[in-house]
Amino acid sequence: MNPIEGHLPSRSPLHAILAPQSIAVIGASADPTKRGYKAMVGLIKGGYRGAIYPVNPKATMILGIKAWSSIAAIPDTPALALLCTPAVSVPGLIAECGRQGIKGAVVLASGFAETGPAGVLLEQAMMAQAQAHGVRIIGPNTSGMFNLHHAINLLALDNVKPGGIGIVSQSGNMLLALALEAQHNGQVGFSTYIGPGNQSDIGFNDYLRYLGEDENTRVATLYVEGFRDGRKFLDVAREVTAVKPVVVYKSGATEQGQQAASSHTGALAGSYQMSVDLLRQAGVSVVQYSDEILPVAEGLGLLQKAAGKRVAVIADGGGQATIAADRLAEAGLVLAELADSTRAKLREILFPQASTANPVDVAGSSDSHPSLLAMCMQAVAEDDNVDSLFLVGMFGGYGLRFDESLHADEMRGAEMMIELAQATQKPLVIYSLYAPIKPPALRRLHAAGLPIYASIEHAVRVLAALAERGAYLTQYQHTQNERTPNGRGERAHATNAAPRVLGQRLIDTAKQQQRDLLEFEAKALLLEHGIQVPTERVAVSADELTQIAAEFGQQPLAMKVVSKDILHKSDAGGVMLNLRGEAELRAAYHTIMGAAHAYNAQANIEGVLVTPMAEKGVEVIIGMLRDPIFGPVLMFGLGGIFVEVLEDVAFRALPMTRSDAVSMVAQIKAQKVLKGVRGAAAIDNNALVELLMRVAHIVEAYPAIKELDLNPVVLYPADHAQPYAIVDARIIVEREQ
Repeated sequence: MNPIEGHLPSRSPLHAILAPQSIAVIGASADPTKRGYKAMVGLIKGGYRGAIYPVNPKATMILGIKAWSSIAAIPDTPALALLCTPAVSVPGLIAECGRQGIKGAVVLASGFAETGPAGVLLEQAMMAQAQAHGVRIIGPNTSGMFNLHHAINLLALDNVKPGGIGIVSQSGNMLLALALEAQHNGQVGFSTYIGPGNQSDIGFNDYLRYLGEDENTRVATLYVEGFRDGRKFLDVAREVTAVKPVVVYKSGATEQGQQAASSHTGALAGSYQMSVDLLRQAGVSVVQYSDEILPVAEGLGLLQKAAGKRVAVIADGGGQATIAADRLAEAGLVLAELADSTRAKLREILFPQASTANPVDVAGSSDSHPSLLAMCMQAVAEDDNVDSLFLVGMFGGYGLRFDESLHADEMRGAEMMIELAQATQKPLVIYSLYAPIKPPALRRLHAAGLPIYASIEHAVRVLAALAERGAYLTQYQHTQNERTPNGRGERAHATNAAPRVLGQRLIDTAKQQQRDLLEFEAKALLLEHGIQVPTERVAVSADELTQIAAEFGQQPLAMKVVSKDILHKSDAGGVMLNLRGEAELRAAYHTIMGAAHAYNAQANIEGVLVTPMAEKGVEVIIGMLRDPIFGPVLMFGLGGIFVEVLEDVAFRALPMTRSDAVSMVAQIKAQKVLKGVRGAAAIDNNALVELLMRVAHIVEAYPAIKELDLNPVVLYPADHAQPYAIVDARIIVEREQ
């Protein structure tokens, strides 16, 4: 099995309060309906070894433990205070905690910023006291926390057992659902749980760092509704995922405030897909469905990673083998091509009618000898073409289905699988029809740390997560090995990620004039940074078209209005295509001017831009938005007028590596379009990756660029005279305050 590798470089300050040596329960109670009672019961029943200090001015003893009239009366300095009191009392109690030297407080009460303006003021008052007295706040409006390896159970949850899954969840009910699922599963255990609540002080990134450092946590698992600081979370996630898996279920869309976005990029950036892409860029395993959270967390916690996507399926039923093959293909995994020597070994083990191709169908060979399945797994595990093994069928249930005498042979098979798991780095994932019944052989596998699933779909999602993590770690190590002396790795490749004279002047002028770059200005900035742009001319009057027509000859031309007040030129009738000769240019000029003035009578129109028509090719969009949650984000996808309809796009946070750019292109679903369809040649992929990197460098060079849209960019094959043509460019600039 795969061990956890590496260590984080620093130490979170949360260890003292998430694994406290002593706890004050403020608002402790003997009333079973109160949270102060449940917390006391959770600590007592759980066997907490530290000191417990119930605080209640109306009691001298609570559940057999001496109670204290106030925080100040406690003859010690607890490491953590649990506040089970109404919201209005919290600011004052936080101040008392601080004066007592208590460094952390869990605030259960609701009634803060989530309730409206009055709650916002109360939360601000609480934080003012916390900051003044050096108290860290978990919550408010939190479901609480537990640390089972330290016997701390402030939720008083029954039947939760210690294990390797750490959880941070914005939903208390989600934690309860996971706990009940783990109880039913019988294998999964938890290390630490935290409900972050309003995150008024401690946020997801802080909790993730703690779980990354916690020696009892093998996998960090998060249910996220919204990030307070997405950029910081991504930074921490990159560090943590280098040493242990991180699983995230992201509900809903990120809080973008992009409803009034002025570009295609802005319109798309608020999507759920953006959050998913950025999390995966940081090495996070993102699950799409809530019922995948625990299976994927368990699988990654136990098995950690796979070397690749090649899966060998061993099945005792053809139907389920086919289902497994379908699900594997849908998940982006591949059926391993078994070596001839492996198939020869399988033929020695199985009946002649068995299929030794992948999926391997034992065709009844195991009906009277179920340990043959383990023998097949051993043979396949030795194949260098195989990265993961997937056992599919009824293992564990042969003694129930056929004859009790088979239980002994199934146990022998289980022991062989355990020995194999200990001897190989290749993950062994098992789906069994009998998993819900938990027969002895499956219980033995569970006890040895092999994941057993009652769903082919869950098992395949685990296999996909293992492959994704293996690929990420390989790329991460590659990036680390290529680090330059400045320590920035591939990101330091940006030798041109610095402002240029013309570009800076254009940006400064636009800021001063409270406008965005005009199209020809945007293209001039691109050109200065080594991005090819088409030849174009600006005419401020119809008379200037005479010289422009002569310069371009009879090639087809496009004409566009130039105005800082008309951002979407097509909507204003400000674009005309396939123009030839002076007469057509003059007629188009007057048509565009009339349409633009009709669209916006107050618009400041500076003329028209004339440029040769781009040849047909593959249209894509490249864009950038400075997201309020995640910071600067680059987008790539299919372009043209359908970009917001198809939404076949990929996002990456900046700065990004060349590997990030390559993966952006590979992520697009319409790969056939990029690779050539119906006889068309493939686009110049290397030139596209270089273009993405140059755009990323421009964004880094000019922090005042708020949004950038290149749409469409027409891509051409490698043997074309030019690799791409930028048809339209839009750069939106931050306004001077």
